[in-house]
This record gives sequence, C-alpha cells and structure tokens, in this order.
Amino acid sequence: MSGIVVIAASAGGLDPLRRIITALPVPCLAAIFVVVHIGSHPSVLPHLLSSCSGHSATFACDGGLIEAGHIYVAPSDHHMSLEPDRIRLDQGPKVHHTRPAADPLFISAAESYGQRVMGIVLSGGDGDGAAGLRAIAKHGGMVLVQDPQEAEVPSMPRAAMMADHPDACLPVGEIARRVSVFCSQS
Repeated sequence: MSGIVVIAASAGGLDPLRRIITALPVPCLAAIFVVVHIGSHPSVLPHLLSSCSGHSATFACDGGLIEAGHIYVAPSDHHMSLEPDRIRLDQGPKVHHTRPAADPLFISAAESYGQRVMGIVLSGGDGDGAAGLRAIAKHGGMVLVQDPQEAEVPSMPRAAMMADHPDACLPVGEIARRVSVFCSQS
C-alpha cells in the first residue's frame, strides 16, 4: 500500500471535505479514510463523496482490504481503525463523546503506516483528532489543519494546533492542493 490520507470533520466540515475529495487526482495512488461525527444517525456521506469525485466512496467494512484510490467512510456508530492492509470497525467506548471518532483512526494509521500517512483536521467542535495528529507527526507523517479563521466551527482545528505543531495550518483550497500532490506521488 502506498499513501494513507485520514481526514476528520464535524460541524461545518462537509463543504471543506467535499472540496478536498473533488481535488483528488485520477488515478489516486493513496487510500482515503474519512471520519465525520455522525453518531448513530443514518448517513449518505459515501454517496455525496462519490458524486463529487471520480472515485468510489463506501462505508468501510470490518476486515476489508485497503485499496488505493478508494474513499472509506466510517459507518454510523462505529470507530474505524487500520491495520496493515486491513480496516477494522468496532463499537468501543465513545472517544470525545462520539463514535465514530477521529483519534482511533489517526493513531492506528500512524502506528501501521508511519511516514506514509497524511492526517487532516477540518472544521468541528471539541478536540477530536488532536491526539491522533500528534501520533501521526511522531511517526513521521504529514499533519495539516484547516485554518481556524476559515473554519465554520474552529474548535477541532484549534485543539489540533495546540496539541502539536502541524506541518501547516492552511485554507481548504491549499489543503486540497497538497492532498492532490500527495495522492499523485504516493
């Protein structure tokens, strides 16, 4: 497996997420993993992401193989984590009062894929993703945070910035460009 991109979003994060997904190159040499704080509510996120890109987006399946060029979305009420070449889902305790949460995904990606990971925190409330970005940085991966001044709800980006020094704090357009380059070269 080449590169791994992990993205966390919550309140105000759907439009930035769609902008990043729209910018993915074809072919995309990385696998993309998305956690949005949806709790146990039904979600049409895979359909929304597939419709704005040339890539297939689906809910992740426990034990599923990881494929480059695919977008995996954490299903309602399940944490998503990564092992080498496989996806794991569980209904363990909520993290930051939510399930799915970004930190389980980010930390497992860092531990399984090290410097091949790009982690991104977008608009949202609370501090989910901050510990995960710290783990990604510790393992040599790239860490990007949406500029809190641009974020509709800046709590998640601010918490990520305070927890560690991201590689960059950027507007979404620049994050999308960097993701595109990463996915072209992975």
